[in-house]
Amino acid sequence: MTKLSVNINKIATLRNSRGGNTPNLLHVASDIERFGAEGITIHPRPDERHIRYQDARDLSEIVTTEFNIEGNPNDKFIQLVLETNPTQVTLVPDAVNAITSNAGWDTIKHHDFLTDVIAEFKRNNIRTSVFVNPSLKMIEGAKKINADRIELYTEEFADQFTKGNPKAIKPYTECAILANDLNIGVNAGHDLSLDNIKFFKENIPGLLEVSIGHALISESIYLGIENVINMYLNKLKN
Repeated sequence: MTKLSVNINKIATLRNSRGGNTPNLLHVASDIERFGAEGITIHPRPDERHIRYQDARDLSEIVTTEFNIEGNPNDKFIQLVLETNPTQVTLVPDAVNAITSNAGWDTIKHHDFLTDVIAEFKRNNIRTSVFVNPSLKMIEGAKKINADRIELYTEEFADQFTKGNPKAIKPYTECAILANDLNIGVNAGHDLSLDNIKFFKENIPGLLEVSIGHALISESIYLGIENVINMYLNKLKN
């Protein structure tokens, strides 16, 4: 069964909008785990506009499933990851002013930088995943930088699937097959939803984990978060 890691950035956004501690991020994370999710994902950004660096420290003390921290590995981010020692760090090349992640790494161009960063995390026994576009060359590059996993950037698939083009899954399938052959784990995330997750999972061999936040939280407004998590879990079963 593919693991579901819930990105709770949107919960932090809601909390921050009122300046208090409602909703309580730690309580929500614990409830999400209690409802059956197998992981918690956060993506702190330098301006801390949703997840704060202190949130990462606090969550590291209470998350009992997989804890995944995403972000661009600047010095401050690297220090935070080493301090909190999550199960997994996902490296994402997002610009400081990016609203959301909008591209994967060029694992060839940034080979030396990524190799050094990944080596540092692996010395500290932190599993490292690299956010990539569905390109076979980028998968090959991920192998050369010694990444444990890739996270396939799925926005293009989600957009095309909504437009009635299921063939958009093809490059993702090909990349997953290559990653499996190279002994690289396969994760995925960005714009996956209840509408497309079952089809995506069925066509991605060896899919280990999906990280879903925006769609899941939005769907939960209508359907209830416990129901939504269990709906995802049912769709991800073999």
